[in-house]
Amino acid sequence: MLMRTFGKTRRFSDLSEQEILALAISSEEEDGRIYAVYAEKLRADYPASAAVFDEMAAEEDEHRRRLIDMHKQRFGDVIPVIRREHVAGFYQRRPVWLVENLGLDRIRQEAAGMESEAANFYLKAAQRTGDADIRKLLGDLAAAEAGHIKTAEQLEDSHLDDGARSEEDQAAHRKFLLTWVQPGLAGLMDGSVSTLAPVFAAAFATHDTWQTFLVGLAAAIGAGISMGFTEALSDDGQLTGRGSPIKRGIASGVMTAVGGLGHALPYLITDFWTATSIAIVVVVLELWAIAWIQNRYMDTPFLRAAAQIVLGGSLVFAAGILIGNA
Repeated sequence: MLMRTFGKTRRFSDLSEQEILALAISSEEEDGRIYAVYAEKLRADYPASAAVFDEMAAEEDEHRRRLIDMHKQRFGDVIPVIRREHVAGFYQRRPVWLVENLGLDRIRQEAAGMESEAANFYLKAAQRTGDADIRKLLGDLAAAEAGHIKTAEQLEDSHLDDGARSEEDQAAHRKFLLTWVQPGLAGLMDGSVSTLAPVFAAAFATHDTWQTFLVGLAAAIGAGISMGFTEALSDDGQLTGRGSPIKRGIASGVMTAVGGLGHALPYLITDFWTATSIAIVVVVLELWAIAWIQNRYMDTPFLRAAAQIVLGGSLVFAAGILIGNA
């Protein structure tokens, strides 16, 4: 039986047993392809996890084959075209491109969620239906999906011993640091420190809060664009393993702009000394935040990081005030 209403979703309760079986087949096909993409994505950096997803893809393909055999036995060779998006309320998969860029742990979580969603859906659907054959079919599908969860755990145990998992977790952490934290920290430091001089020079030269804000805004945005392009074009990440240049450029550019805007925004306040006092407090908070990030992610002793960043920031801050008062 084909879709009764072209272009509209169907209620699950309106599907025939054949359509439910066809839906299960298309779902298994899609999940198998997703696992294969995950495996290919992880193969270079995380071979043990890639092996897990290779075998999970093979499991999905085997379940698809069994479902097709069942369909041939009961309904013949022609399988109705029905997919998840054709059924109202049926669980949807997130786009692979959205998940594959979020790191190893996120991919593992997504895979576990995929199997759990499928099992829960079929189990609840089986409980709602009054047709004995459909109820049995849905129950079998729920059991199969629950079996997938157990199989995934077994595959992880066989391919990911403590040593392999530890190595992959360390590699993922290192890649996170090199791709996001290090460029972002460099951008935050540059934005917070390098824009101090023009902002406070403009402030003490003009005593005009609006003009000072415009100078700070221009400096922050200009520095963000410059740092972003510099980071993205400096290294493609292939040889150094620092990850996507686009990601690094975004991290560096955005954090540079954020660092510069922090002490420019107070000058939206019309009273000069109030705005300047708040801007100074913001600067102190920015510098201590940088020191904390260095300590938290780069293993730099906090006092040493604080001394370095506060010394550098103080020199630039003083230079801005002296130039502004000249």
